[in-house]
Amino acid sequence: MPRYDFRCRSCGATFELRRAMAQANDPAVCPEGHADTVKLLSAVAVTGSGTAAPRPAGGGGGGGCCGGGCCG
Repeated sequence: MPRYDFRCRSCGATFELRRAMAQANDPAVCPEGHADTVKLLSAVAVTGSGTAAPRPAGGGGGGGCCGGGCCG
């Protein structure tokens, strides 16, 4: 079940809730009982070297939508 982060506008508390994706935008009440909350955007960390591995020369096969090399 996904985790969603919220912040209370009344007291400033930050908290998380686990709920179904269908309930992602439902109102949330902070642990102190305040109803004036806002859902925070989650940051996704992507790491890497920023360089691609070299591709082999020739018709190495594979690729494309079906994996058979017919698409490019």
